[in-house]
Amino acid sequence: MYQNAALLAIFLLAYALVSRRVERSVISGPIVFTAAGFLLGADGLGVLAIRITGEGLRVLAELTLAMVLFTDAANADFGVVRRNLGLPERLLGIGLPLTLGLGFLAAALVFPTLGVLEMALLAAILAPTDAALGKPVVTNPSVPAAMREALNLESGLNDGICVPVVVILLGLAVGIQAEGGTLGHVAAVVAEEIGIGVLVGLGLTALALRLLRLSEARDWIGHNWGQIPAVALAAACFATAQAAGGSGFIACFTGGLLLSGSRGLGEHRKEERLRGAEQMGEALALLTWVVFGAVVVVRMINGASWPVLLYATLSLTVIRILPVVLCLAGTTTTLADRLFIGWFGPRGLATIVFAILVLDAGLPGNETIMLAAGWTVLLSVIAHGMTANGLVKAIAARKARG
Repeated sequence: MYQNAALLAIFLLAYALVSRRVERSVISGPIVFTAAGFLLGADGLGVLAIRITGEGLRVLAELTLAMVLFTDAANADFGVVRRNLGLPERLLGIGLPLTLGLGFLAAALVFPTLGVLEMALLAAILAPTDAALGKPVVTNPSVPAAMREALNLESGLNDGICVPVVVILLGLAVGIQAEGGTLGHVAAVVAEEIGIGVLVGLGLTALALRLLRLSEARDWIGHNWGQIPAVALAAACFATAQAAGGSGFIACFTGGLLLSGSRGLGEHRKEERLRGAEQMGEALALLTWVVFGAVVVVRMINGASWPVLLYATLSLTVIRILPVVLCLAGTTTTLADRLFIGWFGPRGLATIVFAILVLDAGLPGNETIMLAAGWTVLLSVIAHGMTANGLVKAIAARKARG
């Protein structure tokens, strides 16, 4: 245990010292951490012995996604939707359903042995995008503001939107598979998960906001504790909803949305309060990438097949780009802009968590779903990480020319 802790701590220190340099290169943080996990793990040099069970991996990934969902929703600026050509609402309201539908059709063609609900689940777990893998795009001022904010808001909200879709499809699949499972019973369970999640998220966040305003008005919060409430609130929303039989992801997402619409804290103060939760989410995400590289990647390599690689490639190209091009038709964006936005739909953390949830369900098509999802994420980590800075420079040069 201590050897693992020492290696991870030293590696994290070394990465921190060159993090800005890495961000400006053709590689990204997730590439570095995934590669480190693979090279140092049991199937590489064997110096990093990560003995994590499926339950442990699920808990790590769930906590990471919960923190990311909360902070992404809390940072959502819905004024962006009104100010920037309607791009975010088109990507979410039109592009996302088209992506789900096209993903389902592709799964039916590539994996005909999967059940209908399993095909739909595969499409749903691969629909959310992850802005962290395309960070140079959403943070670089060289990219036009409308495109940056559209991609940022889309990736911040589409994983939360896909949570109830995955919950419903998974509930139906498990209910139909289970002996005696009826559609009515499944619907009741799904409604309970979503309903409890919404109530817990809104209730806890509303109470926390009231107490936070009261405490700030009396200057009761210690200087070193200012960023703790958001971390604790995100964890409380997730754990309370899960313990009550609801969806912790929906609780975090709805709680974050309520926080984003609250004006009582002020924009500057809200950014300050959320910084700790954002840093916690980023640290957990990097640890998840190390585990992904050390534990998951070698199994994916051993189980690779042409249908799996074909679907992963389609997911990152046609299934993502075509809906984006179609849903942005009629806006002032050029075809090059639409292709740029379409390409930067990386798959990452949300897909990993959703895939683990499907794995726990024990569906007949588990292996196919896990391999397709895993390879899509791995190819995305490499392709989007290595092309981000180069394409940002290209679009900046094109915009500068006129």
